[in-house]
Amino acid sequence: MAHELRQPTPETRPLLERRKELRALDSALTGLRDTVDGVPQAPRGGLLAFTGPGGMGKTALLTEARARARAQGFTVLSGRGGEKEQGLAFHLVRQVVQPALASMDEKELRTFLGGWYDIVAAALGLVATPSGHVPDPTGVRDGLDWVMTRLAVMKAPVVLLLDDLHWADVESLSWLASFAPRAVDLSLLIVVAFRPEELPLEAAAFSAPVADLGNRPFALAPLSATAVARIVRDEVGEEAEDGFCEECWEVTGGSPFEAVELSIRLGERNLRGTSEDLPTMRDLAAAVKGPGLIERLRALGTTTVRFAYAAAVLGQAISPELAARVAAIGSTAASEAAEKLRAARFLADGEGPGESLEFVHPLIATTIYRSIGTSLREGMHNSAAEAVRAAGLGHAAAARHLLEVPCEGSTEAVACLREAAREALHSGAPEAARRLLNRALQEPPLPEERAALLHELACATFLIKPTATVAHLREALAEPGTDPELRASMVYRLTQALAHTDRMAEAATVAADEAQRAAAHPRIRLRMQADHFVWSAFRTDEADSSGRSRALARFADRLSGRGLEERCILGSRAWDAMMRGEPRQKALAYAEEALRGGLSWTHENRGFEVPVSVALVFMYCDQPRRAEELFAKGMAECASKGWRGSHLALGQTLSGYIRYRRGCLAEAENLVREGLRIADRVEGAVPAQWFAIGILIETLLARGRVLAARRLADKYHYGDVIPNAVIYPDPRTVHAELLLAEGRPEEAAALLSGVGEWLEGRDWRNPAWCPWQLGLASALSRSAPDRAVRHARDAVKRARDFGAASAIGQALHAEADATGGEAGLDLHAQAVDHLQRSPAAYELARALVGHGAALARVGRLHDAADRLYQGLEGAVHCGAEGLAARARRELSAAGLRPLPLRYPQTDTLTAQERKAAEMTVRGQATAVVAKELHLTEQGVRQLLSSVYRKIGTDAAGLAEALETFPRPRP
Repeated sequence: MAHELRQPTPETRPLLERRKELRALDSALTGLRDTVDGVPQAPRGGLLAFTGPGGMGKTALLTEARARARAQGFTVLSGRGGEKEQGLAFHLVRQVVQPALASMDEKELRTFLGGWYDIVAAALGLVATPSGHVPDPTGVRDGLDWVMTRLAVMKAPVVLLLDDLHWADVESLSWLASFAPRAVDLSLLIVVAFRPEELPLEAAAFSAPVADLGNRPFALAPLSATAVARIVRDEVGEEAEDGFCEECWEVTGGSPFEAVELSIRLGERNLRGTSEDLPTMRDLAAAVKGPGLIERLRALGTTTVRFAYAAAVLGQAISPELAARVAAIGSTAASEAAEKLRAARFLADGEGPGESLEFVHPLIATTIYRSIGTSLREGMHNSAAEAVRAAGLGHAAAARHLLEVPCEGSTEAVACLREAAREALHSGAPEAARRLLNRALQEPPLPEERAALLHELACATFLIKPTATVAHLREALAEPGTDPELRASMVYRLTQALAHTDRMAEAATVAADEAQRAAAHPRIRLRMQADHFVWSAFRTDEADSSGRSRALARFADRLSGRGLEERCILGSRAWDAMMRGEPRQKALAYAEEALRGGLSWTHENRGFEVPVSVALVFMYCDQPRRAEELFAKGMAECASKGWRGSHLALGQTLSGYIRYRRGCLAEAENLVREGLRIADRVEGAVPAQWFAIGILIETLLARGRVLAARRLADKYHYGDVIPNAVIYPDPRTVHAELLLAEGRPEEAAALLSGVGEWLEGRDWRNPAWCPWQLGLASALSRSAPDRAVRHARDAVKRARDFGAASAIGQALHAEADATGGEAGLDLHAQAVDHLQRSPAAYELARALVGHGAALARVGRLHDAADRLYQGLEGAVHCGAEGLAARARRELSAAGLRPLPLRYPQTDTLTAQERKAAEMTVRGQATAVVAKELHLTEQGVRQLLSSVYRKIGTDAAGLAEALETFPRPRP
């Protein structure tokens, strides 16, 4: 079955001098078949582009493509850009998809679209009044990818015809440009036609050759004199003289459109194509385009001219009834005018159900529209807006006409524009919403509506131009008499915009000032105080971090978590306690209290900074599995609302960070790369990029890929600019790690000393969050060994104060490296012991290799071999190729050969691991567990180390984690 946009019915004419293009079309259609000459093949889609100025025959080629696809039984979907419809968001997409879904009722549509329904329904025009959360543009594009992919699979093979792509709306173009590369993996051929000189930047991908798509744009050349002669003689007869045909070619310039139109006029006048007919031919040629066309139109009468003007104002798929209303003529006169315009080849009947009209060619529509006087054109657009609204065609369709009308202070116009903007936002088209709301502001609105309208405009610009959001909201907040709840929403959005433009200090100040202003509204005041604590914590230049922490602690201790505002403050307190290095149990207690009543990642007036921070508290406190659960839940909540831009980018990235902390380096790299890919395609997602780049560099360094880490850093100029927002891992510390890996300890030491001064000034002393002292100890180990030891010992003390086994183990490992000798060996052993009780598999592998190397240096080869082999096995399982290579080198230097490695098949605990864990939870001593399981005590400790890594917790969280972790398979 073919689903198509209604098109004017063209006469069947041979396509002259288009053999090359038709061969390419046939080849592309053949690629869609699953068998060729009875031989099975994998269908292959692609992209075919026809380009050229107006009138060069692009539409005729697409018409031929439609006919050939139909003849082979392929599904045809089609759409066409319109010069007057470019401001209608997803107009082209709707033309393509709506006919394919037209037979489905709402229940069937919900079944077909599944979880994507609420995300893409508005963009596809399937709902009259959108409601619920506003999806971000990335989420809508992902949803459209899914819809088009499913249609391509269900209705394969599919040919998608897109005419006049240069006039398509930017939202459709942006989506198509990103989706087109997928066609090669589907049974989908995309055929596009456009004027290259008018192609917007959003569609630039269609104008350049793309090898993977087989895309070689075919630039259509004008017809030769021979081809034009053939067209002329088909109408006037074979006796047409050569000189006459030559003149026809010259006056038309070889344009297929003009040649065909001229030949039809010649035939209507019964001309024979002799030299005597040349003056008449030239007059007819002049009437095909430009002023001559308008003169020919005016000869049809005033009523017909007005009807043609109305049709040009309305654009595509013209309703005769609407055109009559806009032209202010009766139905009988409209019918007569339409008939005259058909006979004169200005208009043609549209295809499909229902009556509609189309211009025979876009060049005709453009010429007529531009000939309308300014005042009359504006009046007709105003009438069109009213007629479209009265016909129930939607606010967006009416609003596009209002954009062409002078401002008059009309409350109806303001209401229509605001409603159309709301629809655009729910469609994932913030730029379209911005245009509409700007126009509504110019109307202007009533004074009492101005603040709300500015707030709506600020929300529309937030994802595309946050600096404009700041200006709009400051203007809105200056308006008198604003409702307190609306004002609170404005302030929240303002602080968000300031934070997203790296102006954290301003964000915190605005929240604090508003908290004082809202003294008469306790709940709003509490909300502003919560925001103040959040943005202050993410400032790099906070003047009195200690004072703010003390105030936050006093405040949090008075709260019960009964409302979202209180839970946000408790969550901030959990994060602050972790950053300051307070005992981990305290930080965990605040985190649990904040979660007890729920923390939404998609609340309309709350950011996801606090829920993310609370989840990461569990990671830093050696409970990464719990952190992963919270991230999975939060990201699913974002995805269900269509928030698949910076929210998803940061969620993917930090999920990768949790994997990195657990030692699952390959998984971590994949997740973070995906997060960076999403951040790169989201405009304004700079914070998400900073997180992703730093975590990816750390992961690459852990995998031993120093050159790849350097290339990434250079690509994004990482280390050149330091943001004003707190990013984790800290960018300067990550940059220093890279410098150390490159053998540049002096530069690393200078950088880390600065980090230390900054953190000390804030009382942020937790090495679990920022291990700057560990890096500094390594950087100073040769030039200033005493200072290196002091920094490492201080880090150990701070880690013990915090109490996370992974942090203590890492710090002990750094102290052991800095200390050396027999004392260092004991420290190495302690580091391994602590890391075996943590979920930090990569750090454990590092500690084991470090201990083994130290043992080998003092000649204890048997013990060294045991440690090095365990470290090698751990490094391989983590995906730490560089560490594994070091372990092999150490084994080789000690005259030892690595044993075959054991690879775990699943994350499920073995029966032996679970029994050891359960006995430990019951308080059984290690010796008792060893006797029961016929192991040494060292073997039990190694077994429990494997349990901690698999479960993603330390000994303190073992009992709770065992309840939900999968049991061993029988």
